[in-house]
Amino acid sequence: MTTTIDATPLTASDRCDRCNAQAYVRVVLKAGSELLFCAHHYSKFSAGLQASAVEIHDETHRLDVREV
Repeated sequence: MTTTIDATPLTASDRCDRCNAQAYVRVVLKAGSELLFCAHHYSKFSAGLQASAVEIHDETHRLDVREV
């Protein structure tokens, strides 16, 4: 089975699968399914997700950007 990784940047319309907040992390599982997480929920579940993920697209660094 071939898994296509979606490298498209996450937008404000991408929502966390746990709480519906803006998603900053996309996780592709070995089975091919995709999960989206806000920074809080990714932090909470990251250990388990890293063990079962094929790809993790993490954009949490965008939370640290400050406009001047």
